[in-house]
Amino acid sequence: MAKPRKGSQTPTKSVVLPYKSSKGKEAIAIYDKTGSSLYPWQESILKDIMAVGKKGLWVHMKYGYAVSRRNGKSETVLARILWGLENGEKVIYTAHRTATGHAMWERICDLLTGAGYKDKEDFSTLKQYGFETIKMLKTDAVVNFRTRSSKGGLGEGYDLLVVDEAQEYTEDQASALKYIVSASDNPQIIYLGTPPTPQSSGTVFQKFREECLKGAAKESGWAEWSVESMSDPDDKDLWYLTNPSLGYKLTERVIASEYEGDKVDFNIQRLGLWLSYNLKSAISRTEWEALKCRKRPEKGKVLFVGVKFGVDGRNVAMSVAFRWRGKIFVEAVDCQPMRAGIGWIVEKLQRMNAKYIIIDGMSGQKLLTDELKKAKVRGIKLPTVLQVVEANAVFEQGVFDGTLCHMNQPALAQSVSNCAKRPIGSKGGFGYKSLKEDIEIALMDSAILAYWACFEFKESRKQRISY
Repeated sequence: MAKPRKGSQTPTKSVVLPYKSSKGKEAIAIYDKTGSSLYPWQESILKDIMAVGKKGLWVHMKYGYAVSRRNGKSETVLARILWGLENGEKVIYTAHRTATGHAMWERICDLLTGAGYKDKEDFSTLKQYGFETIKMLKTDAVVNFRTRSSKGGLGEGYDLLVVDEAQEYTEDQASALKYIVSASDNPQIIYLGTPPTPQSSGTVFQKFREECLKGAAKESGWAEWSVESMSDPDDKDLWYLTNPSLGYKLTERVIASEYEGDKVDFNIQRLGLWLSYNLKSAISRTEWEALKCRKRPEKGKVLFVGVKFGVDGRNVAMSVAFRWRGKIFVEAVDCQPMRAGIGWIVEKLQRMNAKYIIIDGMSGQKLLTDELKKAKVRGIKLPTVLQVVEANAVFEQGVFDGTLCHMNQPALAQSVSNCAKRPIGSKGGFGYKSLKEDIEIALMDSAILAYWACFEFKESRKQRISY
């Protein structure tokens, strides 16, 4: 009988400084006394976190790890905190939400009891919501639980700072907290969380990750389970690659039930996708111009088209995209006022023989669709809200990872470099709006739709391009 399949116990990416000794085994032994046990991947991460050098100092003064939701990433840091309580450390555990901190306080109380410690004899607790504390009565060891703020922790001193829900850790919070371990003889900071979503407010976690992967973060370590790019939510091999606890506490059935059509959210939350940009920023002209092609791409590729009717109903824009030398080339075709009609669009699409035509915008979507059907133009697709959200995320990722290219058309460059983000849907998705009244964002939106169609749909045969 075949053994049940388990998630990968090895990170997809990691940075670990060389070491010969670790206090991790001691922490694992303490955790085992509680009646619980860690998974192999949790033990491995813990050993790296608690690696020590010749003088007994932590090899990694800072360590961060990112694991998809419901994999049990907190248990690793719980074992680290238990070791700290047995070894006289002062610990501060911080979270974005007060409820998370309270749940961790309850969990550690349960673990201490399971390990044979007695409440009020071996340790005391303060249950005040948002200010929970556990103190060992025979030593100075203590762990405080706090909800993060820009002022939290000022004036206090600790040996270990735990930053849970690190994707929400902001610069001002870091400024208030990072110095509270400076006076310790052997300080350590641990970050744990998931990749940020479009609604996440923090930037510290992502910057720390980038510095670690570049080798620029001193005395720091990192581990993550992730996919490199937007991936198929139905690919079970990726579920096992990016969820180390799958087959232990997680099941395929649970993961299958989580996907409700939001491909971007599933890739971030379940497959560990890191979108390679600051989700709070727009696109600058410098970033856009850096993607300019040296020469115009040759024709003969499968063509994808995006058509966007402006929100105010005044204009309609069309753009095209196709694959070229491992990238996706985008180009604006035209943007005209609605009073000029839609005949120009129908005429151009009849000549293009595009594989897919993505049409968005309530002001003219049905009208154009009806006219194209009369003209026997095929490949028409009307995107859902979730697909529009996905298209925006995929497009901006293409800008920042360099997989998008263009000829730097002035009108399109003006539209892209004068945009700001706007919320779409109820799950933190985003779209774009123009920063200036005289610049039409529909031109950028049409390019986004064309790029997404080319990114999403596979080529089947070569077609001739003319427009």
